[in-house]
Amino acid sequence: MATTTKALYRGAAATSSATLYTVPSSTTAIITNIAITNTAAAAATYTISLDGVVFAAASSIAANDTIIIDVKQVLATTKIIAGFASAVTVNFHICGVEIA
Repeated sequence: MATTTKALYRGAAATSSATLYTVPSSTTAIITNIAITNTAAAAATYTISLDGVVFAAASSIAANDTIIIDVKQVLATTKIIAGFASAVTVNFHICGVEIA
């Protein structure tokens, strides 16, 4: 059994729901933390869902701010993390562990 710590997703948010990460086949993923940054001079909102269940719904992030969410959520094979924001100046950094 191989365990790999890795960045599951790093990038700018879309303004409509998009898949950020899909658990590979024969693998279990554990999300360990999510960082959300807003590089704009205006506040924004973001939404993240884990396997179709909303984890953070239209949550606010202030201008030029960063939010760190420490979580321990398990996702089985082929499950997804999806998300979007009100502006493309919001970035998601999702880290975790894959167990294959």
